[in-house]
Amino acid sequence: MPAVTVENPLTLPRVAAPAEARQRPVLAVTTAPSGFEGEGFPVRRAFAGIDYKHLDPFIMMDQMGEVEYAPGEPKGTPWHPHRGFETVTYIIDGIFDHQDSQGGGGTITNGDTQWMTAGSGLLHIEAPPESLVVSGGLFHGLQLWVNLPAKDKMMPPRYQDIRGGQVQLLTSHDGGALLRVIAGELDGHAGPGITHTPITMVHATLAPGAEITLPWREDFNGLAYVLAGRGAVGAERRAIHLGQAAVFGAGAALTVRADEQQDSHTPDLEVVLLGGRPIREPMAHYGPFVMNNRAELQQAFEDFQKGRLGTIPAVHGMSEGGI
Repeated sequence: MPAVTVENPLTLPRVAAPAEARQRPVLAVTTAPSGFEGEGFPVRRAFAGIDYKHLDPFIMMDQMGEVEYAPGEPKGTPWHPHRGFETVTYIIDGIFDHQDSQGGGGTITNGDTQWMTAGSGLLHIEAPPESLVVSGGLFHGLQLWVNLPAKDKMMPPRYQDIRGGQVQLLTSHDGGALLRVIAGELDGHAGPGITHTPITMVHATLAPGAEITLPWREDFNGLAYVLAGRGAVGAERRAIHLGQAAVFGAGAALTVRADEQQDSHTPDLEVVLLGGRPIREPMAHYGPFVMNNRAELQQAFEDFQKGRLGTIPAVHGMSEGGI
């Protein structure tokens, strides 16, 4: 881990620490509870226990794995509906197939991202390919839910398949960190993801002892989630480790540092940094639907039950089960 890397980060554009920028304080560090999704896939609920006022426009995020499957073990999700938001599936290691009721779909693997705007609604399935089910193997990824403003909730669904080689690669001023900009921009460098709600999504790998202080838009919130390793966040160096999320307060820069000693399984600190401009609209969330009020939720359920979000294809290229 991870799939997208470079031999010498010093060949990349560098992000300089902003001079005299107001540091964002760390408001809280939370620990993600473990659970299961779909047909039994292990996840960590990254943002459980964090007040939505600190998450907006993000709704939830699951760390999927990291898990080493034995042959026959890989699992997925059955067909399920979505309406009113976007799902961002980032595969760090492994492979995943996806398909929807409108004929869309594809395969994402090692460093790829599938950005699905559910909008007015569709049915969707995510599953491991048959080859992975047969062989077993490593699987690790994230799924992030991003809210849509009321004006975009009923827009036509769309996909963005972002290949690992398309992400914007940057490094810190001393080359001690590799920064992958998946969406939004960092220090003027834009990632490939196109978003309706302005956000920034960065996967950072910090070598032992490395520290990054990044410029961060003051109108964005700030979140960090540790995928692997140990380190600290904020100028106050609040300790953080695998499966923990940090909530940053207001400011123009945020800091993350890797501990000098990591373990043999996790040589570096792996962290996802997220920021977005809050939508600040009422949110009604139940299951796979994210709307603005209860009446809209009830309408979404009615539309799903009456087949208005699409129907499961009679013949499709994926098994009914999967991850």
